[in-house]
Amino acid sequence: MCGRFVRKTPVPVIAGMFGVARVATDLAPSYNVAPGHYLVVVNDQDGRQLVQFRWGLIPSWAKDPSIGNRMINARAETVAEKPAFRSAFRRRRCLIIADGFYEWQQMGPRKRPVYVHLASGRPFGFAGLYETWISPSGERVGTCTIITTGPNDFMRPIHHRMPVIVPRDQEAVWLDPDCGDEERLLGLLQPYAEEAMEAHEVSTTVNSPANDSPDLIEPMPPPVTGFRQ
Repeated sequence: MCGRFVRKTPVPVIAGMFGVARVATDLAPSYNVAPGHYLVVVNDQDGRQLVQFRWGLIPSWAKDPSIGNRMINARAETVAEKPAFRSAFRRRRCLIIADGFYEWQQMGPRKRPVYVHLASGRPFGFAGLYETWISPSGERVGTCTIITTGPNDFMRPIHHRMPVIVPRDQEAVWLDPDCGDEERLLGLLQPYAEEAMEAHEVSTTVNSPANDSPDLIEPMPPPVTGFRQ
């Protein structure tokens, strides 16, 4: 799964890098984005735009918005079939912008947090889906989910799932609301190229979503095994 990530690139830079024509968000960078938070999202509604949606998809037909708490991820293997996601998969696909993500690697009796990012250091887009839910009072609530898939060889020792990162040359296909080729779209939901990824252990300070500062992604120092006078 993907339950925590980093978005440190400022919105104006993201807009330039992803060819966005309209910007409708001014969210500040965050080093500990968690479910329920607002995310910076690229979609294509009469042109590319940068918007903000809350993390945790609420299907348009939902009676209770708390269902979003269980919809932070959608599995690539079932996304085209599952009632909560299939409509959005056909017409409401998006890129959820990130600079890296956290996973917790099992190490004997404990789990250690690991920060995973692209070797290039560039931000990227998770494959996402979005919906607009209308509350009983008429409020429009935009929400989204991140699609996950099986791990590549790089991620396999860290976790059994990984978020789908859309390659730059396939972003236009993924965003195109008129693309109805299910086979082609599902073909994009693959593990990212392992040679393009890097990771390092970080402090357990990241375990609490209340903590949010640049030092969260700093590498942990190597353990001290001895010293010389």
